[in-house]
Amino acid sequence: MKQLGQYGPPRHVIAHLSDPHLLATALQYGAIDTEKGLLLALERLAAVDPPPQALVFTGDLADKAEAAAYAKLRAIVEPAAAAMGAEVVWVMGNHDERADYARGLFDSDDDGPQDRVHEVDGLRIISLDSSVPGYHHGELSDAQLEWLADVLATPAEHGTLLALHHPPLPLPMLRAAELIELLEQDRLAAVIQGSDVRGILAGHLHFSTYSIFAGIPVSVASASCYTSDPAPVDRFVSGVDGGQAFTMVHAYADRLVHTIVPLVRGPEVSAVGLDIMAAIEGLTVEEARELASNKTSPFNSQHENHER
Repeated sequence: MKQLGQYGPPRHVIAHLSDPHLLATALQYGAIDTEKGLLLALERLAAVDPPPQALVFTGDLADKAEAAAYAKLRAIVEPAAAAMGAEVVWVMGNHDERADYARGLFDSDDDGPQDRVHEVDGLRIISLDSSVPGYHHGELSDAQLEWLADVLATPAEHGTLLALHHPPLPLPMLRAAELIELLEQDRLAAVIQGSDVRGILAGHLHFSTYSIFAGIPVSVASASCYTSDPAPVDRFVSGVDGGQAFTMVHAYADRLVHTIVPLVRGPEVSAVGLDIMAAIEGLTVEEARELASNKTSPFNSQHENHER
């Protein structure tokens, strides 16, 4: 495809999904069909071009850590990922249980911290288990931080993305989550500062937000089940059926670009068909820019008439 702007194609394309909270049979809170939300996310993702090289799910995969829910998760996600040519990266959340997670997703009997390293075309993705058995807040043990430091001691060809459930950032729009945040974040900062970690992907909050941690960008993806209203009325916490989304991560040599993709498409009020791409291929970039940018061009004269 012709390059139209100043930047070439991204080196890596990553889909960041979070908090599916899949259930074996029941509706979440008697209202949310978590399977439907996951299927909708994958349906939207299948239309993304270029397709992702990895699907990163940052925790709370099974709402009650049911074996049937993990089996359903694999049955839904793995074929969809294979069709896209994407690797699946699972991350532990506070609703997951280590033994059930390991058995259900990795056919493993290891019930310790579920930390793993994935290599995706030279980009390293580290799945870090910030869960605490029996609790909803997050912690990282000394042994985990030592393991992480050892992994990061050898830089990856195209750097590292760190994926964990509990985001290391302030929570001004969801103060309740401060009670179940990642504790002692300074210890994690000491390990990753100055390393090749290019970005941190997290979940837990059920809405999208961004920050910087130890000089590294942090991106929190929304959920595919229910979401947290960041501006509730007369509520300390308000879970709502709306605003579900995932985040696309495009990695360039010197930066990451994050784009929120809503699961539900809004009503279309304007459009340009794909047939224009064939016409653009026959033009120089300068000619294509004149067509798209000049307010009096035939293209804009036709498409900027908003009256109906």
